[in-house]
Amino acid sequence: MAGSELARLLGGGPRLTVGMITADLATLGSEVGILEAAGVEMLHIDVGDGVFCPLFTVGPPIVNAVRTPILKDVHLMIDDPLTKVDAFVAAGADMITFHVESARQPHRVLQVLRDATNANDPGRGIIRGIGVNPSTPLQVIEPLLDEVDYILVLAINPGWGGQGFLASTERRLAQAREMIRASGRPILLGIDGGVTRGNIEKVAAMGADVVVAGSAVFDGRAAAENVRYMLDRVAARRPVPTT
Repeated sequence: MAGSELARLLGGGPRLTVGMITADLATLGSEVGILEAAGVEMLHIDVGDGVFCPLFTVGPPIVNAVRTPILKDVHLMIDDPLTKVDAFVAAGADMITFHVESARQPHRVLQVLRDATNANDPGRGIIRGIGVNPSTPLQVIEPLLDEVDYILVLAINPGWGGQGFLASTERRLAQAREMIRASGRPILLGIDGGVTRGNIEKVAAMGADVVVAGSAVFDGRAAAENVRYMLDRVAARRPVPTT
């Protein structure tokens, strides 16, 4: 089980997870070092298979090659994840999110992840996530709430760059929050897609525990400056500690 790590992430949010696919993969170690120095807690790794989404990206060897104390947050945009999640667990994923639309038996995928051993720290489990595309009614995840640790609401269709943040996302986040509240379980809520320097403050105020940003950080110019900007805007939405 991923109880202690999940409890930590649920406290004092929102938090930023930074997508690495738009980083310079030829100097990935240096790019990840920028995130570590800035205090980023999660590295978001988009895995596209060219089937579930049109984008081909990376697989377990790249997940394994990323050597960092940052949590590896792996987002599987792939067909039939049940046959593939074991390879990502073995590669060192700390969080694995798959899409409810891509899984023939999503409950079984969650059960496999529940029983998996975290390769980075055998003392903790894998945080189990479900991703939901913009056109998918959120009601489809209701039967999975007893098993899931993380719900990732997409603000764009997976696999295309340059898409704008869909206006319906804020309403869908509110709906997901209500489902989590009614479940009575500790479940993280995340938002992914279309997050930019221009809208990060508004997105961070929408009530998600986790905000995914990628190209807004690795835009080919000043990643260190960009990530500090994004972290500061997200941190500004955190509750003020009481004494």
